[in-house]
Amino acid sequence: MTTARMLGVLAAVAMVALGGCSTVSKVNPFHGKKAASTASRGARIPVIALDQQLEVASALKGQDFFLPPPAPLDAWPLPGGTAEQSIEHVAAAPDFVIAWKRTFGIGYARRRHVMTPPIAAGGRLFIMDGVANVSAHDERTGDQIWRTDVRIRSKGEHDAYGGGLAFADGRIYVSSGYREVLALDAGTGAIIWRTPTEAPIHAAPTVSAGRVYVADVNDELLAFDAATGASSWTYQALTEPARILAASSPAVANDTIIASFASGELVAVRATNGNELWNASLSRASRTNALSEIRDIAGRPVVYKSDVYAVSHSDVFAAVDLRTGVGRWTLPISAITTPWPAGDVVFVVDQTGEVLCVSRDSGQIYWMRNLNDGLKKKQKGYWSSPILASNRLILVSTNDEAVALDPKTGATQRTLRLGAPALIGPIAAGGMIYVVTETGQLIAIR
Repeated sequence: MTTARMLGVLAAVAMVALGGCSTVSKVNPFHGKKAASTASRGARIPVIALDQQLEVASALKGQDFFLPPPAPLDAWPLPGGTAEQSIEHVAAAPDFVIAWKRTFGIGYARRRHVMTPPIAAGGRLFIMDGVANVSAHDERTGDQIWRTDVRIRSKGEHDAYGGGLAFADGRIYVSSGYREVLALDAGTGAIIWRTPTEAPIHAAPTVSAGRVYVADVNDELLAFDAATGASSWTYQALTEPARILAASSPAVANDTIIASFASGELVAVRATNGNELWNASLSRASRTNALSEIRDIAGRPVVYKSDVYAVSHSDVFAAVDLRTGVGRWTLPISAITTPWPAGDVVFVVDQTGEVLCVSRDSGQIYWMRNLNDGLKKKQKGYWSSPILASNRLILVSTNDEAVALDPKTGATQRTLRLGAPALIGPIAAGGMIYVVTETGQLIAIR
């Protein structure tokens, strides 16, 4: 069973916890004590999707829309590329052929998972494997430059997994399923500082203005001083025992941090002290199946042109005003992927493999394309978050495939066989696209 299929299994198993609080503490492997110090909370603003049907809007069918032209990008230092987790349109991989493949470490197994998006800075790629080995590789060749094992060698931590990487000011910041946040020297891999946390961390950190931000599995948003690793503040969201394996990295827009949690909360807090500015609940009022009770917002929230875009497992894809948290529109879409806004539209991929192109202004749909259409149940794959590169919308899948779609129509332009399943969204830097597979391979596409 691959990591992708584990997402669905863990979601279903977590439903057992919904029966009562006594069951929660037994079933939830990440149940732990609450932090003593939390930031103050503000008013919750519900964002509830209506009973809509997904269909192409008659007024938009066949209509053109604006996309910005592709622009070169030298680095991808954060999990979402920038602090806002928004790139628009990158010039990369125009030929769409595989340049090289390199094994970077240990891949998927029963008790380990490759969950870390790669990052790129200074002509190097940085990645973490399934057992928390962090490595640096040459962008042009994929050759390994250094490797650092950040595991905690203790009996109780041998099954930890998850975490991620971010780059800033010559350092690699690491979050870890071993209940730690670390800083490494980007040139050598040497550990500069390491700070313990109360709970495991499954998502990559975001670094901005001298602080490191990360969300743990106890639904806490943590802030650390980037220079020393000292804790700055914590924010406690609603704790949610029913969650899935994937997790989200916060977005930063000036002095505002946008974070999402397993409770279905999309929260804005002040970067200086963690005080809540607004709280939107991305959860439907009338859920009709058990899995929709998993409210997790596992994809990254994205800030683009004064709006926040996020999608939950509980059938809500929303555009929310960055300043107020008021919802502009919602669609009944269930996903664990990250939306991709660009120009007039935002692209999103749901749990079934449906790719949708949605108007940023109205929430109406320009086109829909199900990448699993025509496949038998066992043949259907899970598809990654998209990337818009050189006038193609590119996704990878657990079916060992990368596909390039026409962003204006959804029609398939090119396909590539990767040779291994992949669910982590691709990144781009220096004219190349980079893909991480579940088997521990790094693939460069030119």
